[in-house]
Amino acid sequence: MKQPLKVDIVSDVSCPWCIIGYLSLSKALQRLEPKIVAHIAWKPFELNPNMPAEGQLLGEHLHEKYGSTKADIDQTRNMISARGAALGFEFNFKDDGRIYNTFNAHRLLYWARQFDKQTELKLALFGLYFSELAIPAIRSNWLKPLQKLTCRRTKQEK
Repeated sequence: MKQPLKVDIVSDVSCPWCIIGYLSLSKALQRLEPKIVAHIAWKPFELNPNMPAEGQLLGEHLHEKYGSTKADIDQTRNMISARGAALGFEFNFKDDGRIYNTFNAHRLLYWARQFDKQTELKLALFGLYFSELAIPAIRSNWLKPLQKLTCRRTKQEK
């Protein structure tokens, strides 16, 4: 019998290290799969709860919050992109990229918990924000990830 392991992940959709950390954890859990079964629960954490709805230029935000220079930002983006690529995740950073308030995305993830679909939705939201460069605060952008979940669920029920 496999040993259950509960893992709570405190994360924000706009955190690149969160998707890198999750994918690294997932690989490690796969190696332990014969011995354990992991139950992952996503807990909300807003990196920028006071971020206005229109967001802010990411470079401007990183400079204000951490004092990052353009060179610092470029170096970090390259490192994040390389780490993501090694784990099979594509980051599409742009110089005019923005960071947004993610409160409503966390509400959606809370809703998905009742269907045991948090991880699938969280991964879709990471892809939406970092790979497709869509705005996670706009509800119409949720349609594609939600349709994927609904289609999978419908197929599984048949």
